[in-house]
Amino acid sequence: MLNKYARAFFTRVVTPFATMLVRAGVSPDMVTAVGTVGVAAGALVFYPRGTFFLGTLVITLFVFSDLLDGTMARQVGRSSRWGAFWDSSLDRVGDAAVFGGLLMWFAGKGDDLLLAAVTLFCLASGQVVSYTKARAESLGLKCDVSGLIERADRMVITLVLTGLSGLHEYGVPYIDWLLPIALWVVAVGSAITLWQRMHAVYHEAQEADALESARKGGPA
Repeated sequence: MLNKYARAFFTRVVTPFATMLVRAGVSPDMVTAVGTVGVAAGALVFYPRGTFFLGTLVITLFVFSDLLDGTMARQVGRSSRWGAFWDSSLDRVGDAAVFGGLLMWFAGKGDDLLLAAVTLFCLASGQVVSYTKARAESLGLKCDVSGLIERADRMVITLVLTGLSGLHEYGVPYIDWLLPIALWVVAVGSAITLWQRMHAVYHEAQEADALESARKGGPA
């Protein structure tokens, strides 16, 4: 969830912890699982109660497992297709928990059905954006378009602005509006990204089908 410069910095920070866990016999997959459980717990325990600042701190703490498990895997020389699959799959679980927790707040004590609907769209569209690329590649098509807003962007925008809006609980005025802004930005950005990827895959599929038809119709 970090750009390459921030990721490089924090990778250096977590490297000693990664070394310590490797020596203790902890596996990268275990760290990934614990991190996901922590993110889900932080989102589903705190967000439905409207405790956004503390909840975001807890989530952010466990988000760093995303760097920690990768560093551990490189240290033990166990970076693998399974590890990538495991990490990517559990990332989606964590994302769903974050938006699910916010959805529970707006559908409950937050009492705002419009923002509940926007949050639900953020949750669903984020999953579909990821699915479009995976499905295209499974059909032998390229989907090289990153789009306007990728997963990392969605989560950074959501977590940062949700956490800041939570400062309203501590007496900081006129800041609770940051959360609705975050959700609308993510919703619109995800819709645009989904269109960009589908548009790219559509043209890729048209070219592939045309090439296949030309081959079938050509000389034996």
